Order: sequence, then C-alpha cells, then structure tokens
Amino acid sequence: MFSKRGSKKGQITIFLILAILLIAGIGGYFLLKNRLSSSEIPANLEPVYTTFLQCFENDVLTGIDVLESQGGYIELPDFEVGSAYMPFGSQLYFFGNPIPYWYYVSGNNIQKEQVPSSSEMERQLGNFIAGEIMDCVFDSYYEQGFEISYDKPNVDVNIEKNSVRVNLKMNLNITKGDDTVLVRDHEIEVNSKLGSLYESARKIYDYEQNNLFLEEYAIDNLRLYAPVDGVELTCSPLIWKADNIFEDLKNAIEQNTLSLKLKGGDYSLLSKEDKYFVIDLDVGSNARFLTSKNWPSSFEVTPAEGSILLSNPIGNQKGLGILGFCYVPYHFVYSIKYPVLVQVYEGEEVFQFPVAVVIEGNNPRQALKSNAVEVESPGICEHKNTEVEVRVYDLKYNPLDAEISFECFGERCSIGKAKEGVLVSEFPQCVNGYIIAEADGFAKSKSLFSTVSSNISEIFLDKLYDVDIDLKLDGADYKKGAVIVFVSDDFSKTIVYPDTSSVELKQGQYEVQVYVYRNSSINLEGSSMKQCLEVPREGLGGWFGLTDEKCFDVEIPPQIISNALAGGGRQNHYILESDLENAEVIEINAQSLPTPKSLEQLQENYILFENKGLDIYFR
Repeated sequence: MFSKRGSKKGQITIFLILAILLIAGIGGYFLLKNRLSSSEIPANLEPVYTTFLQCFENDVLTGIDVLESQGGYIELPDFEVGSAYMPFGSQLYFFGNPIPYWYYVSGNNIQKEQVPSSSEMERQLGNFIAGEIMDCVFDSYYEQGFEISYDKPNVDVNIEKNSVRVNLKMNLNITKGDDTVLVRDHEIEVNSKLGSLYESARKIYDYEQNNLFLEEYAIDNLRLYAPVDGVELTCSPLIWKADNIFEDLKNAIEQNTLSLKLKGGDYSLLSKEDKYFVIDLDVGSNARFLTSKNWPSSFEVTPAEGSILLSNPIGNQKGLGILGFCYVPYHFVYSIKYPVLVQVYEGEEVFQFPVAVVIEGNNPRQALKSNAVEVESPGICEHKNTEVEVRVYDLKYNPLDAEISFECFGERCSIGKAKEGVLVSEFPQCVNGYIIAEADGFAKSKSLFSTVSSNISEIFLDKLYDVDIDLKLDGADYKKGAVIVFVSDDFSKTIVYPDTSSVELKQGQYEVQVYVYRNSSINLEGSSMKQCLEVPREGLGGWFGLTDEKCFDVEIPPQIISNALAGGGRQNHYILESDLENAEVIEINAQSLPTPKSLEQLQENYILFENKGLDIYFR
C-alpha cells in the first residue's frame, strides 16, 4: 500500500512539473514575442517595414537639407525687422528661403549673434523627424488589407563628421491575416557632411569675428572705387554724384566678394594677382562668399549737398593769390552696411549662413574678440521655479488649446501647451516679462506678466477670418494694380491687389489705406545746379588778389516715372468680429485722382490723397 501511494505521488509531481514548464513556455513566448518579432519580420510584412525605413531615411535627409540651407536652423528664431539705419533684419532671404544671420546689427543698433550649436541642430532635427515620420504614406498597403499602427515617436540624433545617426523609438505594429510584428527600435545612419561643414562654417565665422576680414576687404573697395580723402591740384571744384559712387561701390563689392577664396581647397594654385583675394584660413572645405546689390543694404556719405558731393578749391580766395596755384582737399565719411552669404561645400552638400558687414565712419565695426555666442536654451529658461496657471480664451470665452511661451530680457522660453484652455506649469522668475499664446487660426497674443507678483494669467486670442477683397474705383470694379494696407496698433496686413485678393483680419481698429497706380510717362527733365567761385585772375592781377568769377554747372540727368499714384485714400474703421464672421467680402470703394502728366501734378496727387476717404462695406 505504501509503495502504491508513493507511485501515485511521484506521477502527480511529474505532471505538476510538466504543467509548470508548459505554462512558463507559453508565458515566455508571449513575453518575448515582440522582441523576437522585431528582428524576424515575416516575409509578407517586410515590404511595409522597408517602405517605412525609406520614409524614415527621406525625412532624415530632408531635415539635413533644411538645416544646411537655413544656417543650422529648422525652427527659425523670431524675426526681427531692420530699419533705415540698419537694413538687415534678422534673416536674409536667398531665393525666397529665410536664413537667420549668424551676426547682424538690429534696427536699434545692437550687435546680435544667433549661431546654433551642434546640440541645438540635433534637437531641431529630432523634432523635425518626429513630426514628419507620422505622415508616412501606407495607402497602398491599407488597400491590400494590412493593418498598421504606431504611437508617439522619440528621436535621438547624433551629428558626426561624415554621417548622421538617428535612433527612433516608436512602436510600429504591422498585421495581415495571422502574421503580425511589432518593431520598437529603428536606427538609421545616412552619409552626410553636415558635421564637417558646420565645423568649417564655425571656423570661418570665428575668424571673421576676430579679424573682420570682410570689413577689411570692404574698406579696400571703398578707397578704390569712391572718393574718401585726398588732394588734387586744380582751381575748379571737385564734384561727384553720390548715386554714381554708390552704384560703382555696389558693383565692385559684389564682384570682389565673389572673388574671395580660402587657402587650400580648390584654390591652392593661384596667380599672383589672385592671391590678394585669398583668406589666410584653411578649414578643410571649399567656400564661397556671395553678396548682391539687390539685397538689403545701406550706403551713406557725408558731407553731401543732396545727392552731390562737392569739394571747393583753396587758393582762389581773395588774399591767397600769392600762392600761385589752387588745390582741392576732400574728405568724405561713409557708412556702409551689406550682407554676405557664406557657403561652405563638399561635393553637392552646401551649408550656408549670412553675416552683416558694417563700416562706420570709414572704419570697420569693432571686432567681437570672442568665439560665437551659441544659441542654446537661454540661461533664464533653465531656472523654472515658479508655478503659474495660464488660461486661454477666445473673445467669446471659449477655452482654447494654445502653445504658451514666456519672454523675459529678450529670451524666450517654451513653457508648454494649454489643453482645454488651461496650462499649469513652472515659469522662470521675471518682472515685466511677456506670456505669449499662439493657436492655429488665431492672432498671436502677448500679455505683460510678472511671475514674482502673481500666479494666474488670462489671455484672450482674436480669431482670424479670411475674407475676400472687392476693390472698386469710382464705384466701378477695379482689377489693376493697387496696394491695400490694414494697419492697427498690434496687427497689420498688406496685400498687392489683384495678385492677392483676400486677407486675414481680426477684430480691431484699423486705418485702411488704398494706393491705386496707373501707367504714366512723366519725363523729368535734366536740371543743373550752378556753383560759382572766385578764382585768381590770370596774369599779374592774380598776384595782387584780383579775382574773376567762374561758374560751374552740375548736371542732373533726366528720369522717367512709369508708374504713378492715380487714386486711393485712407479711412479709419473699427472692424467687429461679427463683421468678419458674417461677411465673405470686404468691398472698398476708392476715388480716382487725375492721371499725372508732370512732376507738379504727381506732387499734387499726393496732397489730394491725404484728404481722400474710402467707403468700406461688409457683405
């Protein structure tokens, strides 16, 4: 009996062990299924994953191309306009592509740098890929019965000298029939010179900031192609036309800048004449330096009488005839500002960034004796230690989802996104900073806020409405050239009609301006300015201070005005949100002005324009 019980007990034990092993095996299978499937993709699912990898690679290459073409930026810094004094703004438009200046001078004469660091480029490229990867197209596979799903991506980018490695963590699930696979990690490495080109660009930029070689070449151009200072033996005044000087300078700067070369690269074998244009810097890459007389620039000279530079002779004044000769000393002071686009390239890959070249008082600007200030996360943004609640509404008190940022001392920190109109997050401490709210379909709003005195802020956003413009002139439809401007304190829009026939507006007080232009052929005749001088009388009388009057005519060439103001006006008008919400068209009726046939009539039109109103209707 004992032996039989023992036998049954042994059998039960064996069955229990087998059951445990079976359960563990099944559990282990399901536990490891995803891990195994990531490397063992069924053959009929592999084309889908191959398409995904191709999409992934294309997104990486596109992001690299954007970085290289926009000076290391995908997310452009906030645009800052220039001024008549400093014409640059913070971005150079090159074939319609905005490129942030690495160095520029703001409209209020503050030197600024915005050089991205390598880590910042990696961050922006990662964000770009994370956004683009969600738009991969699998339509043809859906039609074949595939089921494809994926969750939020997490991207890590490493920019190396000759390649870019990207690790994408995103659950990608592919199913068809009984086959399924889940791939969590996706890694790709593309051949790219982005890293080495960026290093070369930084070397050129740092060399310029420490040595101002672009400004030195500009000074050489100035002294070769413009009167700066000197003396000439003559009894007649020296006269130059500023417009001609500036035109010669622009042409010379454009051509000579293009001739600049780096030591090494493609430029090792040069003639003696060309060595003047060689910059004593070898960065291991080729480089081009470009500028254009059509880019924003500023050329000023003093002293000048209008557009005329005039220097009078010495020696023909009364009492100086004893000199027996005349001479004309001249000294002109120039202020010149223009952009230079630096392109560093290897093969077909080009990395480019612009800098501003500034000459003040015939001298180069003061060098920044330091390496570039990199655009990293601003220092103030790293110390978010004050909790603030931000509430965002439209004008009807409906809560809005909006991106929230905080601006303080010129630095802007991303805070987060308000969901259902509310964001509670940490802000850096700042007095008189600005909370900025941005939402699709609404005008950006800034609200003054001090984190040291309050912890709640309410921001209201104005909805933008797209409405068509119907311009009439004297009550009749007008489809020719006009400029229509809507100006308010914090929001303005300008359209060139009829090329653009709609405009996005928000509620507010506007001054609406319409300028109607028509073809004209006003001939401005050439004119002359007479300059009379006392010169020593020829012969013996000159020794005794006797003089004769001698006059010189300065000729101003004729001009033709081919497009002249021939209608329009201005009108203050408060636009309600209900007007924009209920109307599809803004009808603007302007009055015509006489077609000018002379300069006097054109001047009269500008006077009449100031007193012309507009009729504005919403329908």
